[in-house]
Amino acid sequence: MPLDLVFYTNPMSRGQIARWMLEEVGEVYETVILDYGTTMKAANYLTINPMGKVPAIVHQGRVVTECAAICAYLADAFPGAGLAPPPADRHAYYRWLFFAAGPVEAAVTNKAMGFVLPEGRERAAGYGSLDAVLDTLEQAVSGDAWICGDQFTAADVYVGSQIDWGLAFGTMPARPAYTAYAERLRARPAYQRQKDIDGALIAEMQKQD
Repeated sequence: MPLDLVFYTNPMSRGQIARWMLEEVGEVYETVILDYGTTMKAANYLTINPMGKVPAIVHQGRVVTECAAICAYLADAFPGAGLAPPPADRHAYYRWLFFAAGPVEAAVTNKAMGFVLPEGRERAAGYGSLDAVLDTLEQAVSGDAWICGDQFTAADVYVGSQIDWGLAFGTMPARPAYTAYAERLRARPAYQRQKDIDGALIAEMQKQD
């Protein structure tokens, strides 16, 4: 019998974020590994994501793409996992999910690609400046609590992935608040399961190459 929850990914992609979220949820899911040059651009997958990119999930026939959306959707679809605050208390949850998906993603990517904003055009870029984004993000993860206080949520999965990857690849500075937050994230069993699963898949793919 096909599973109700199908995960389309490549282990060398942002699919690692979605897998971490799936592991936090703890539900059984089917994994479909796609190749960048072939199956990711095949007609049957393009009906799921016309962008021809991963990750994507299909849950009971519902298609969700984009990592932040996948994280938020799974938190709502499986409330028993406790990965979203009560609706009345989601101000910080939504704020930092969208901040990471918007200003953080754009500012860090632009910097990594060598894009330099013309002087005086910072407002037009939306995020203002990389320094402003990094300073604001630092405030969000300072202290010993999670993004939404004492409760670990899907916002920590997504925001935490941005910081974890930024530290690993040198696209974010190793500020003490970032490194302390990342260390707490890396201690989570679901994070470790994701790394083990995707690490094994990457190793197998490299053998085949």
